[in-house]
Amino acid sequence: MSVRMKLDFVSDVSCPWCAIGLQALLAALRQLRNDIEADLHFQPFELNPDMGPGGQDIAEHIAQKYGSSAQQFAQSQEMIRARGAELGFRFDMQKRTRIYNTFDAHRLLHWAGLEGKQLELKQALFSAYFTDGADPGDHAVLARLAAQVGLDAQRSREILASERYAADVRTREEFYRGHGINAVPAVIVNDRHLIEGGQPVAVFEQVLRQLADAVPQPA
Repeated sequence: MSVRMKLDFVSDVSCPWCAIGLQALLAALRQLRNDIEADLHFQPFELNPDMGPGGQDIAEHIAQKYGSSAQQFAQSQEMIRARGAELGFRFDMQKRTRIYNTFDAHRLLHWAGLEGKQLELKQALFSAYFTDGADPGDHAVLARLAAQVGLDAQRSREILASERYAADVRTREEFYRGHGINAVPAVIVNDRHLIEGGQPVAVFEQVLRQLADAVPQPA
């Protein structure tokens, strides 16, 4: 008998380790499909909430924010690319050259959750940014991705042109920061257990199996 689990995946669209972590989590859930029925939700987290329109050169941004040298940045990029490739996700570092504001992407993801298309939109956003180098803050890009995953393009444009779901996103962001989530990805299982970071498939599988085994079975 499978165990139902609520999984809240707290992440940002512009976070490469979030893209890696999601692919690893999904791979683990496929391995555990006979044992765990996952109820997956994506929760907002902005790495750069004050980023202005047009974004910033990524190498410049990383150097300013983390003090990384050019060599360290290159090594990090290669590590990310390799980890993604292992999981079947392609990072194109030649196209992903800027960091952007992601607040509107989170608003659209909130709506997609209400429409049952959140996972599809999240994956489309990751691919658009990390593989194609698209701006996840661009309303035309967001409307195109919404249509791509089966959401109403006109409705998405109306939402983006308004402040719809802005308060919901900010409330969720404040909730998770208030509960100690200061780095992403973070996976919260059944509102109780925290798995931090873009873990390998085996780690996600081991932890989720342990949590599932700890659930009391009906007599």
